[in-house]
Amino acid sequence: MFIQLNKSTIKQFNIPAYYKSSITGKIKDFRKSLDPRKKDLQPSEINLGPVTFLIARHFGFCYGVENAIEISYNALEENPDKNVYLLSQMIHNQEVNRDLEDRGIRFIMDTDGTQFIPWESLTKDDIVIVPAFGTTLETEKILRDIGIEIQQYNTTCPFVEKVWKRSLKLGEEGHTVIIHGKFRHEETRATFSHSSKSAPSVIIRDMSEAIILGKVITGETDPSVFYEKFAGRFTPGFDTAKDFDRIGVVNQTTMLATETQAIADYFKNIMIGLYNDDYKDHFADTRDTLCYATNDNQDATYALLESEADLAVVVGGYNSSNTSHIVELCESKFPTYFINAASEIKSADEIQHFNYKKKEKLQTRNWLPKNGPVRIILTSGASCPDTILDDVINRIKSFFPGSKDPVEVVAALTEVE
Repeated sequence: MFIQLNKSTIKQFNIPAYYKSSITGKIKDFRKSLDPRKKDLQPSEINLGPVTFLIARHFGFCYGVENAIEISYNALEENPDKNVYLLSQMIHNQEVNRDLEDRGIRFIMDTDGTQFIPWESLTKDDIVIVPAFGTTLETEKILRDIGIEIQQYNTTCPFVEKVWKRSLKLGEEGHTVIIHGKFRHEETRATFSHSSKSAPSVIIRDMSEAIILGKVITGETDPSVFYEKFAGRFTPGFDTAKDFDRIGVVNQTTMLATETQAIADYFKNIMIGLYNDDYKDHFADTRDTLCYATNDNQDATYALLESEADLAVVVGGYNSSNTSHIVELCESKFPTYFINAASEIKSADEIQHFNYKKKEKLQTRNWLPKNGPVRIILTSGASCPDTILDDVINRIKSFFPGSKDPVEVVAALTEVE
């Protein structure tokens, strides 16, 4: 049984009914109906009495994720007698991937590209789903050589494909592509593969690496630094003497949008310094590649930072890049706990959460203030089902006797007269 969950004017998706939310999803839909142009970024306040939740204006599933979920579940329903594989995690959410595995999907590799199932064991009759992050041209060729049709269940996010098309255009115009992303992330590996087809390309992680690259471009640093620092992250035959004459910046769509723009502005200023009024011939404006959903979620998080609260809870997959950036923003103001499910909230005294910088799980005691009323920021990454946020609200609510029913509170808030 499937239900229509997303009311987007772009497309309506049919995804499993158990993803339907009676709390946060209802809030999200109501806010969309009131503010279709997304002008109001203020959080929704859900006052349960002794505890209040401040819900981000934008959170959770984006267009690309809902599209990937719909296609993946359709693949299972339409091929009950076939082997159904995912190249790697369909999205970075443990709960969703676990459910797909329970239904029979098998993963060919992990998110770092480590192979679980050898290519030799696949046949032309098998179904292979390409994840929302896309895949490399090399992997596409392997699948085609086996005889597998990959387009039928290709869930690559259209905004990722937009970056690929922009990279292709940059290459055709003689630009080198600088990719702002995490080298081991599936999307960045895929973007690098596609951009390398038409242009010299290099991957940088952050502004500090942009500065290193900038000094190579200006001649302040010897080119040998580039080849050593970025080993394995540039195309074969890269020539610093000529390949930095014309450049353009694209990004892994889940990176911090403000950082990508700052990096692009940094390289633009370098080209202005080198070429003065002719800099436009040497630097391409690529701000149109930034993902709208990433921008929306991050802008909504900035609005959350203006609120008064005791702590923040951010829900999403531990290996989710877009979620980690939301955590990073929240940490700038609030004690912040990054969890992947309500089950990590062990009690009112203890919570298990993730340190994304050190890539380790932590156990923290005395995380929840004992004296009310308590105000809690709550948001999630783009691959987190709204139902998981509902579970988190109900779990925390259980620690506050006398709290109102969140379903009833939300129903009253969203009632249209």
